[in-house]
Amino acid sequence: MSIPVDSAFWHEKLRELGILVVLPSYNNGQTLATVLDDVRRYATDILVVNDGSTDHTAEILQRQEGLRVLTHPTNEGKGAALKHGLGYAKEHGFRYALTLDSDGQHFAADIPTLVEAIEATPDALLVGARNLTSDNMPGKSTFANRFSNFWFKLETGIRLTDTQSGYRLYPVQRMRFDRWYYTAKYEFELEALVFTAWSGTPVRNVPVHVYYPPREERVSHFRPFRDFTRISLLNTVLVLITLLWIVPRHFLGKLTWSRGKRFFAEHITQSPESNRRITAAVMLGVFMGIVPVWGYQMLLTLFLAHLLRLNKVIAIVAANISIPPLMPFLLYGSYATGCLLLDKPVSLRLNELSLENVKSVIEQYLVGSIIFAAACSVAAGVIAFLLLTVCRKKKI
Repeated sequence: MSIPVDSAFWHEKLRELGILVVLPSYNNGQTLATVLDDVRRYATDILVVNDGSTDHTAEILQRQEGLRVLTHPTNEGKGAALKHGLGYAKEHGFRYALTLDSDGQHFAADIPTLVEAIEATPDALLVGARNLTSDNMPGKSTFANRFSNFWFKLETGIRLTDTQSGYRLYPVQRMRFDRWYYTAKYEFELEALVFTAWSGTPVRNVPVHVYYPPREERVSHFRPFRDFTRISLLNTVLVLITLLWIVPRHFLGKLTWSRGKRFFAEHITQSPESNRRITAAVMLGVFMGIVPVWGYQMLLTLFLAHLLRLNKVIAIVAANISIPPLMPFLLYGSYATGCLLLDKPVSLRLNELSLENVKSVIEQYLVGSIIFAAACSVAAGVIAFLLLTVCRKKKI
């Protein structure tokens, strides 16, 4: 990596942009001093979070002048160190926090790349994209990164090539550390990435270099089983939040009057899809919104719409037929249909509808819900097709 010829230029540039460099460190005494020397070529505002190190990290920090230091009495985890470092940056008026690891794997010479990128996209969250085809790249890291990329895409709809890099630039003034972020270990970086994307902040990859020493020289505090399990549990929670809140919120937001015209123009009136395929998407959504697959309706709707190559947006919107105001009527309609099919009396009254009553007639409800869902799906399809035939402009 080349050494900058004008450090004063970058010192002033980072000060103008309000960037604080944050280095979480745990027992990185062998590399910390070198990393600090390299970072000082570009930045003067540097914070080291000593996360309960038991080596000679404290002595190294004491010999450094003009350095900001936060010290954890005991090791709390990388996530806790990052969270406290980012919170410090926000509280002290910095606009951004640039984080990199103190184990020597990241190159300080990539700081200008992130600085130039943030000038092009202000207040974005930038993630350093490493070369995952490097000869020394650990196989488990490559797999873990692809795994993480897949779940991040599912949770946010954003495609990144590297979601696990610790080389990042956070727009801390746009982040709510008092309300977000609950994890304290390695999974914090994924949590921060997803929550920031959900808030509407742009998330971008920026290419950076990485150095992986030979296997016998590597020092890693990542515990594969425990940390991978934590990350998997976090992804499970994030996917549930995505399906139960983020996706419905996103599509319901599109139905507001200000965005309604654009939504219907894009997916209905000006859509290149035929009336039959749009109708099929509506029918699929209505059917999946009524059948008793609670908690998995959105996921199954997305999967089936993808499998059948139907419009996913329309299918998801139609699946929201099971919103609270309509839910009692859908439950009662399913139950009444089941009673008719099983030749049993309809003893449940709408004003008596409750979970206990539904449990007592669960057989009628489960049988009836499938038929009732199919009937509602057909009815919605007929109505949708007629409206599309009348209202859509014919293609020329």
